[in-house]
Amino acid sequence: MRPWPVPVFLLILAALLAACGGPANNPHPAGQAGGRILFSAFESRPKHLDPARSYSENEVVFTGQIYEPPLQYHYLKRPYELEPLTAESMPKVTYHGADGGVLPDNAATEAIAFTTYEIRIKPSIRYQPHPALATDAAGKPRYFPISPRELVDIDDFQDFTATGSRELTAEDYVYQIKRLANPRLNSPIFGLMGEYIVGLREYGKQLEKEAAALPKDAYLDLDRYPLEGARVVDRYTYRIRIRGKYPQFVYWLAMPFFAPVPAEAERFYTQPGMSEKNFTLDWQPVGTGPFYLAVNDPNRQMVLRRNPNYHPDAYPTGGDPGDADEGLLADAGKPLPLLDEAVYVLEKEDIPYWTKFLQGYYDTSGISSDTFDQAIRLGPDGQPDLTPDMGERGIELSTAVRTSLWYVGFNMLDPDIGGTGERARLIRQAVSIALNYEQFISIFLNGRGIPAQGPLPPGIYGYREGEAGINPAVYRWENNRPVRRGLDEAKALLARAGYPNGRDAATGKPLTLYFDTMASGPDAKSRLDWYRKQIGALGVQLIIRDTDYNRFQDKMLKGNAQIFEWGWNADYPDPENFLFLLYGPNRKVEKNGENAANYANPEFDRLFLQMKDMPNGPARQAVIDRMVEIVRHDAPWVFAFYQKSFGLRHGWVKNGKPNLMANNTLKYRRVEPAARHAYQARWNRPVWWPLALMAAALAALVVPATLAYRRHLRATARGA
Repeated sequence: MRPWPVPVFLLILAALLAACGGPANNPHPAGQAGGRILFSAFESRPKHLDPARSYSENEVVFTGQIYEPPLQYHYLKRPYELEPLTAESMPKVTYHGADGGVLPDNAATEAIAFTTYEIRIKPSIRYQPHPALATDAAGKPRYFPISPRELVDIDDFQDFTATGSRELTAEDYVYQIKRLANPRLNSPIFGLMGEYIVGLREYGKQLEKEAAALPKDAYLDLDRYPLEGARVVDRYTYRIRIRGKYPQFVYWLAMPFFAPVPAEAERFYTQPGMSEKNFTLDWQPVGTGPFYLAVNDPNRQMVLRRNPNYHPDAYPTGGDPGDADEGLLADAGKPLPLLDEAVYVLEKEDIPYWTKFLQGYYDTSGISSDTFDQAIRLGPDGQPDLTPDMGERGIELSTAVRTSLWYVGFNMLDPDIGGTGERARLIRQAVSIALNYEQFISIFLNGRGIPAQGPLPPGIYGYREGEAGINPAVYRWENNRPVRRGLDEAKALLARAGYPNGRDAATGKPLTLYFDTMASGPDAKSRLDWYRKQIGALGVQLIIRDTDYNRFQDKMLKGNAQIFEWGWNADYPDPENFLFLLYGPNRKVEKNGENAANYANPEFDRLFLQMKDMPNGPARQAVIDRMVEIVRHDAPWVFAFYQKSFGLRHGWVKNGKPNLMANNTLKYRRVEPAARHAYQARWNRPVWWPLALMAAALAALVVPATLAYRRHLRATARGA
């Protein structure tokens, strides 16, 4: 058979590629094109997937979908609201006196020695298929004990040919609480929970002794050691007892730390040889959630797949006003999850991730500084909007104010700007006006923030909208919006403090302030120069004192810093988690608390103790309003900004309402594969003319040579 000339082969290859039905540059397998699969990416591998150890944002992307604590946050409602997940109802809360007797719900906080949370879980919830739960024909564990000879042949987790499941029980929740005290795990919340859960601190000391008596990594059977503060009542009910009254404890029950772990899993993974093969809870979790980790290859991809044993669960049927108009209730009442799979591909660089997002191969994307101008334009009012190119592609923008706060703090122990005296307070208020955070947000955050008006960000109970929510020391309400007071007003405050035009009225010396920071590098320099310029506009000299991290921390602990930057991310959506940052006994100096400004106001402290134990309602709101009024007047902080998160998603990705507290939102997402395929075909049309040009060039070279060669063969044949 005569071979095809190369140009013909190239043209045939081009035709075959064009007929494949999908873009030639698609990085995903062809079989995934029409599936209910979400495609995304991650930048760094998760370090911990064990719920007792995991506490990072890049880890909860996975743990939040696999593990199920008893409670969750309502997906749509704001302010954030807790609701049952595996629990039948919200926990039953009972207060006890020092003698153990039950107290009424309205008992005084000081009379409450203990609080009991009784949780009853739903029956018939089952774990994902997992080899740790596999049993043989006799009902005994299939892989415990596992022989060294059998383990030798198991190199991948998929090599475990047998899997099993069982019903979730209350014992599994109690077992996980015990694990928080396991000295081998070093749970990041053990210290905090040891302050509250009865006996947990002592339990940790007991386990430390028991572990020391065992061979390294040998199985530590927690079932042998009861924990006073976590007890099983019956198969589906358990109780947690904490010291005193701590209403915010209920928020911890929506975190993976309090999700169930079956004892069989720990026993399975602590067998000799398992950890050497990365067979651990940190690598291969086991849960009851809507997804399980089907592929864990952090150098390439991680894949979450629908849990075939997932219990009945449904998309919310109600939300906030406007949610229905935005299509967020189109799936109301539908069984969850709405996806079959989520594929996360390792992308170490922003640009390749962004390029594949624009091509339609990733469904969602963040916005880096390199891609911001391509994606976002700011309107005359400073509000962000998508660029025309993004709009043409049908890409949608989601924004949400994070439950976090950035502030500039004044050391209230400082002899020059601290204390409750009027002179220092006027200086602090003048600086608060001069630091124009509208400008800061535009220059340094690309508009991704809103100026803060107080210590509570939006989404936290107690936050006030509109005119009622402005900081009158820094803003006035004009034309239905807050307007920052002018520099002339800030200078007038300085003059009242004895510093007209920034100089001491008695000595004529300029007022000098000191800004302590651990920031360094070119980006930090421009930001610090901005601070210097803003304060300089008052006629005040700002001296930057930059140090390394350890030195900065030491200065904060000893109260040697004067002005500093600080921030806080909410652990849970309760005002207590922000207002405690200004509670006097939580001061940084001497107490090493989170009150970095060392602020102390007797009325504020008294109201804090009252507010933290109150239920949400008008009475609590009134107390919060007064507390916020106090700190606005005293100005221990410059309320800088609340960060705003920006996210992009393609039009085929549905139910994209940002929820910055919930960890398990993947189950609500839905994709439309046909729309995705159409987009990919449009924005990845093959360009064949270079191949045709190459074929023509090759033909110009090959065809004459082929004809000459054939003439030579015929001439040779005739001569023979």
